[in-house]
Amino acid sequence: MAMYGQKHSFEIKGGDFVYDGEPVRIISGEMHYPRIPHQYWRHRMQMLKAMGLNAVATYVFWNAHEPEPGKWDFTGDKNLAGYIKTAGEEGLMVILRPGPYVCAEWEFGGYPWWLQNIEGMELRRDNEQFLRFTQLYINRLYQEVGNLQVTKGGPIIMVQAENEFGSYVSQRKDIPLEEHRAYNAKIVQQLKNAGFEVPTFTSDGSWLFEGGTTPGALPTANGESNIENLKKVVNEYHGGQGPYMVAEFYPGWLAHWVEPHPQVSATSIARQTEKYLQNDVSINYYMAHGGTNFGFTSGANYDKKHDIQPDLTSYDYNAPVTEAGWVTPKFDSIRNIVKKYVNYTVPEAAAKIPVIEISSIKLTKAADMLEAAREQKPVESDKPVTFEKLNQGYGYVLYSRHFNQPVNGKLEIEGLRDYALVYVNGEKVGELNRYFNNYSMDINIPFNSNLEIFVENMGRINYGSEIVRNTKGIISPVKINGNIIEGEWEMYRIPMDKAPDLEKIKKSNVHNLTTAIPEKLLMGKPAVYSGTFNLTETGDTFIDMESWGKGIVFINGINIGRYWKIGPQQTLYIPGVWLRKGQNEIVIFEQQNDKVHSEVKTVKVPVLNKLNDGQ
Repeated sequence: MAMYGQKHSFEIKGGDFVYDGEPVRIISGEMHYPRIPHQYWRHRMQMLKAMGLNAVATYVFWNAHEPEPGKWDFTGDKNLAGYIKTAGEEGLMVILRPGPYVCAEWEFGGYPWWLQNIEGMELRRDNEQFLRFTQLYINRLYQEVGNLQVTKGGPIIMVQAENEFGSYVSQRKDIPLEEHRAYNAKIVQQLKNAGFEVPTFTSDGSWLFEGGTTPGALPTANGESNIENLKKVVNEYHGGQGPYMVAEFYPGWLAHWVEPHPQVSATSIARQTEKYLQNDVSINYYMAHGGTNFGFTSGANYDKKHDIQPDLTSYDYNAPVTEAGWVTPKFDSIRNIVKKYVNYTVPEAAAKIPVIEISSIKLTKAADMLEAAREQKPVESDKPVTFEKLNQGYGYVLYSRHFNQPVNGKLEIEGLRDYALVYVNGEKVGELNRYFNNYSMDINIPFNSNLEIFVENMGRINYGSEIVRNTKGIISPVKINGNIIEGEWEMYRIPMDKAPDLEKIKKSNVHNLTTAIPEKLLMGKPAVYSGTFNLTETGDTFIDMESWGKGIVFINGINIGRYWKIGPQQTLYIPGVWLRKGQNEIVIFEQQNDKVHSEVKTVKVPVLNKLNDGQ
């Protein structure tokens, strides 16, 4: 393969992918830049090379780059150009998948949450407002990476238009097929208008090509293991010839909370890899290395049984390279097969990043989050309002209402999105949970009392027709005994976009855990814990949260993601580059807090497949 830094040609011609006039087979691995600390990008690229791959594919996450309208961020772990340049330096071609919809088990499938606030906006269709914003996004993306196309001396060889659109078409039969097709063609055109000149492609299940393919873009078939069928459908939609590519070949699978972590055998993946390579099929392993849904980036699936299926913080995916960048038997199996079919040298795997264990991290302070939330000025309304109307994308909102008269009976919150703890006068009285379709409970509110509903956004739906109904918080009336509770609602915003600072919380609400464990004051309340720990050496590690309830963890100010004792994930990955020699800070926000904690530890091996009973 020619060197990165010089201009080259890449085209689809005569049924082949052609690089500088020579046919080339793509053996790619999917790997997403914001799911990996940028300090580790090169290490993970080297792991892909050691698996025998010659390309890396990545989605582009619109919501990561435009957190607010017109405010762009391409820094740090979001430095897409840096990621692509690193791939080029490591001798990998790059396949760019900018969506604008990506799915990816990522919050809202990559859409910015604030799109839902725009008047007249209809997502993922031939809608003037929507297409105005997608063109702005694609233009801004081109500014960032357009000069990294292979034709301009960079490593980008292809760009995907939309993503699994045929699947969406099959679910949105309320929209005419002609309109779907018009929208899909406009996304291809927007990429070209912006300046992308490398070949475009679409990616769908082979049975969904009618809705998902679009003229001028190569159709690729996700998950298609039958070679004859792959060639048949591509020929039908691509002028009777290839090239033939499986743009998503799944060596593992995605995982949800409350469900076992899927496992895919190394033998089956090695066998299928060989089948593809014997038949000159290009492939992209989805995922080659999954990484982590840090912060509030994990999305959710939807089904009628559960209403929502939130994705884990870990995006290990049972992939050939683990969440922390380790070799697996699956990695070795793929590498051994690929080496038989390529004419380039496959290097050895990069050295494993050091792993450390911290036997005890003492937590020295804690505060009641209900009390801390009440210190701010609330938003007042006659009825509860959504996160979006509060101009808040992620985190938590405390909904509060005072009752002058006693009331008891059935509390119903049909529009709960997604998880709530319910308090009367500061005492926990119940838990509601969209996953379990648990939207009601008995309640007894005495004379002159406060009802408080502490609501968590567990990640917006990222796949399917429900993606267009993705507001969070309380999105419909709160009822008691069938009566709508209106008037004098107060909303306290708790976005958790930064680690809570106990120095800024009222001193009477901050408890010293080194002198006494204030169980009566904190038990059952959502609580913030903090502590410090000193290290003489740094390395990757996994914080063990199995004895906790539900919440998030900040390490040196970085939100490393959600935990939930129910599993199957019981540990959270802490990249060593986020730790430092000397003093480190930890902040844990624990929602359930059924017991008061005074310490936490880390372990050297992650626990990703242990389900615990109970809701």
